[in-house]
Amino acid sequence: MAENQKTGRGLTSAEAEQLLLSGQGNELPQEGTGSVKSIVISNVFTYFNGIFLLLAILLIIARSYKSLTFLPIIIANTALGIAQQLYAKKVLDKLALLDVSEYTVIRDGKNVKVPSGKLVLGDVIRLESGQQIPADAVVVSGYAGVNESLLTGEADEIQKSEGSELKSGSFVASGRLLAKLTHVGKDSYAAQLTEKAREAKEAPSEMIRDVEMIILIAGILVIPVGGLLLYQGMAVNGHPFHVAVPSMVSAVTGMIPEGLYLLVTVALAMSAARLALGKVMLHDMHSIETLARVDVLCVDKTGTITSNVMKVTEFFDPADPSEALDSSASSNPSVPSASSEPEAGTKGDSAKGEPAAVAERKDARELLASYVSTVPDANITIEAIRAAVPRRGTLEGSEVQPFDSSVKYSEVRLPDGTLYRLGAPEYLLSEKALARNQTLIDQRAMEGKRVLALSEGSGQKAQPLLFIALENEIREHAQETFQRFTEEGVRVVVISGDNPLTVSKVAGKAGIPNADRYVDAASLDTDQKIRDAVDRYAVFGRVKPEQKKALVDAFRSKGLKVAMTGDGVNDIIAMKAADCSVAMGSGSDAARQAAQVVLLDSDFSHMHDIVLEGRRDINNITRSAMLFLYKNIFSLLLAVFSIIGTFMYPLRPTQVSLISTFNIGLPAFLLALEPNEKKQHGSFIRTTLFGAMPPALTSFFSIATMVLFAQLFNISQADVSTASTYLMALVGFLILLRTAQPLNRWRIAVIVGCVLGFLVASDYFSGLFEMKSLSLKAWALCLVFALAQVTVMRWLTQLFSWIEVHTETKRQ
Repeated sequence: MAENQKTGRGLTSAEAEQLLLSGQGNELPQEGTGSVKSIVISNVFTYFNGIFLLLAILLIIARSYKSLTFLPIIIANTALGIAQQLYAKKVLDKLALLDVSEYTVIRDGKNVKVPSGKLVLGDVIRLESGQQIPADAVVVSGYAGVNESLLTGEADEIQKSEGSELKSGSFVASGRLLAKLTHVGKDSYAAQLTEKAREAKEAPSEMIRDVEMIILIAGILVIPVGGLLLYQGMAVNGHPFHVAVPSMVSAVTGMIPEGLYLLVTVALAMSAARLALGKVMLHDMHSIETLARVDVLCVDKTGTITSNVMKVTEFFDPADPSEALDSSASSNPSVPSASSEPEAGTKGDSAKGEPAAVAERKDARELLASYVSTVPDANITIEAIRAAVPRRGTLEGSEVQPFDSSVKYSEVRLPDGTLYRLGAPEYLLSEKALARNQTLIDQRAMEGKRVLALSEGSGQKAQPLLFIALENEIREHAQETFQRFTEEGVRVVVISGDNPLTVSKVAGKAGIPNADRYVDAASLDTDQKIRDAVDRYAVFGRVKPEQKKALVDAFRSKGLKVAMTGDGVNDIIAMKAADCSVAMGSGSDAARQAAQVVLLDSDFSHMHDIVLEGRRDINNITRSAMLFLYKNIFSLLLAVFSIIGTFMYPLRPTQVSLISTFNIGLPAFLLALEPNEKKQHGSFIRTTLFGAMPPALTSFFSIATMVLFAQLFNISQADVSTASTYLMALVGFLILLRTAQPLNRWRIAVIVGCVLGFLVASDYFSGLFEMKSLSLKAWALCLVFALAQVTVMRWLTQLFSWIEVHTETKRQ
């Protein structure tokens, strides 16, 4: 085995199997969707479930068994959460198999494809442009430009040759090489780096952060408030234990947002599962929310707007062939000169009796064939050229520089010093040669084609030998998808390394608005110019990788949320800088691993599906959060008022459960089933708080005042509890009606169904929910405060809406 590793011949299948069984494979522990055990534990053993268990024990001791009605709701919520997350896990795990990168490994002296997790220590693998390095390795042969920006943050390519070390997590930007794995799995550099930085995870999304803050505040307040209520009930008011405990439990259960975090978790998990059925893989489920809030969508041309298949449409000769080469170049017999094909009937000298121009053009194509056989690049452009030219031998003894995206060309230097380059004409040719051929180049660019040049020499001596025109097809559904984004207020911007005129024409064909407003990024040489350009242009051409990041940063500096799509290694830096990154499944391994979202079937139309799914989550969770916060804020205010006023909390635990079921739980679940495509603006916490405060204050003032009036009119505690339940439910349905706007058949059915359900449960299960028949005085008092609630809530809603708009305007 040692000899095999040293010579780069690879391992045998038996050796690889033995190493895999001994734990020396490249399998890494995946956080992913979590194990079945972790899902169950995370749903059952929660802080609030612990509080509910304590409350249940106190109620059992107090023999107040009716007050345990909240337990079935908690158990049902937990079971539903587990079931839905397990379903999502099943779907996502199945899809994850399609997202595994495979590598060409030498086993038994043959090239075989092996998933990254099945690689073992000592494996010899082949790496080429676009692939992420799966484990630490040392180069056995070949050379390549390696980008370690995902590890170090530095975007410069580092040249690697025989004996060089490769770090896992970096990626091959150009070239090809053979490498032997030296550290795999948890022993690799990337794994150790991840372990050290495990606590420095990406910040949670805005909605998740706000929900966690709400739950944290509720978790902190519930213990002291509950303790004070129990103390006040027993020590101050002198109530026995079996009376004081249910009163305390009523307030505490009302303060706990028991289903809010579960709702968020399940909503995101189910969205991920629904998207997975459409071949969309989420590496970060929170990216759904980010995409739903996106203001600017930055897309690359090749592989995103267009398909990932490129073809050569034409080889054409330089203009004015008599000036194509300078005197020193033309004296070199090894250098072919290219020229336009002569008109019919033109005679030329040729050993084969062919017109001279035809022979010269043929020589240029043969040189191109040898050139693409020599360079180690494996991108779609070079592969398209290889497919369009005859197979030729390599240019022996040459010094080769693979394609470098920062300079836009590759190069081959012959032993005699002759220099050939292949790349963008604007970066290769002398000013005179470029000007002379600009019309020919622009003609193809106007057709949306990409033009490359094969040139000889450098600087002002660089002359074209042959031009190559290539094109990609516009992706299916791209035009429809871009139109939808535009209609919904999302700005689409194209950022590409190609000729800006070519990119503009392709963007126009794809239906991107303002595609005729384009700029050559070579002219954007300062940060200020880039910041100004993002306001003026929709198409950016000749963009270098570091400029892509600068453009994304410029949009974000203006307070915009940016999504970046791409498929190549030159897109990765910008993708990491964006709020959300999306990669095509047909793109490079490195791009797929760096992205938060992967379109496994490379169908760009899924982008719109992701946005709509995210909006469904945000809108439905925001609506449900208002309902939860309404109950929580009201319960907290009434609990504090009860402590200060030294009177019993008016609601019973069963009544709080009744309200939670028909005002919050059931409508939140049913309304979450429908699509909700409205784009949300502003802060999640601000929206929910300003939406929940008017009804919470309305219920608090009406019920607190009614409690005081009940003492004056000598109304019983049972009547007060029942009347308070009706008043709180009324406000709950009013906020449900407001948050369900605009109404449709489904929303009307949900609201009417919940109202009827509440009334039926109050009547037919009155004993269970402790809903007593009200006395005449209690009915009169309840109706007066119900009418007052409608007016007060309308006024408070208008007031808080004005405050929200005013504070938002002031903040901006």
